[in-house]
Amino acid sequence: MDEWNVNDEREQQQDFHSKLVCTANHGFAPYAQEELRRMFGSLKSSVLIPGEVFLVTLARSVEEAVRMIQSQPPIFLRHLFPVNVELPAGQAEEALNEAEQYLLNRDEIGRSRVAIQIRKSENSSWTDSPGALRDMLQSRLSALELEFTVQEPEWIISIFADEETWYLGVSKPEDNLSDWNGGAVRFQREEGQISRAKFKLLEAEKQFGIPFRSFRRALDIGAAPGGWTSFLLEQGLEVTAVDPARMHPSLEGNRMLRVIHKNAADVSFKEQEFDLLVCDMSWSPKQMARLVTGLLYSLQTGGTAVITVKLLTKKPMALIKEIIAVFEEARMQIQGAKQLFHNRDEITLYMIKY
Repeated sequence: MDEWNVNDEREQQQDFHSKLVCTANHGFAPYAQEELRRMFGSLKSSVLIPGEVFLVTLARSVEEAVRMIQSQPPIFLRHLFPVNVELPAGQAEEALNEAEQYLLNRDEIGRSRVAIQIRKSENSSWTDSPGALRDMLQSRLSALELEFTVQEPEWIISIFADEETWYLGVSKPEDNLSDWNGGAVRFQREEGQISRAKFKLLEAEKQFGIPFRSFRRALDIGAAPGGWTSFLLEQGLEVTAVDPARMHPSLEGNRMLRVIHKNAADVSFKEQEFDLLVCDMSWSPKQMARLVTGLLYSLQTGGTAVITVKLLTKKPMALIKEIIAVFEEARMQIQGAKQLFHNRDEITLYMIKY
């Protein structure tokens, strides 16, 4: 199947009348596009940034399209924004002027907290940085008395500046799936941080609303060097870390930490000993699923599991379906499945044991 051409003669006869700029992790846009095709049946799509950003055209209203996507949260589609207007952009200054006039007439965004999010293609008619375009647009919208912000805006103004066309949208953050530009969630690296793996749990906490501080005892499978363990300790949890490899020296002597230097297949625990189980092993997904399900007896009923699934296959959608089925058979209820910005070539599963 051509990942980017899902049109047939019937589709060409339909009245396509809403457009979305969609973003996935690099290399996974074809799978995000396939998720939308399965959801909507027919659509048109075109590449904006190869493997990452694409424009989708649907025979639905914007409101209906966004509502359907929100009701069936996709795994690979990380971010979107509805396109309100397309601006001819052969001349960047003319496109900027038109964007300014359009936005000055959107009275509903006046005197509110607004984020301006700019992205561009490699051959964009805007040759300066996205930040320069954002700053210029902010200065031109002073009449609206906006409070410009990066996080927790009331409205998001989005522009994707392509070579011939600029796509502009004004939307609520919840309609974009993420309030970060392109869904690229940024965390500041802290001094002494063991690894960037910590960002995965920080993003999962934000994406799924996981209350990590509410747990008491956690099991971290395949814990070394300790990125996830350190995060859980910071939340006040008692952590049992399992890994034959050495943990980071900064964790030594922590009274809340028990380290077991064994393979996960060789350990045993009391039944329902933990209320949280996490796993971020770089193993094959099927092997990981066998190890984790073999230790689920130690997770309390109602307990939470957060794991990553490595997508070591050319058929990730089929693999995810298979792994989810394994956990569901083991009495785990899937609360969320998402390829987060910090996941790269994997997804995160959030589950509760019943």
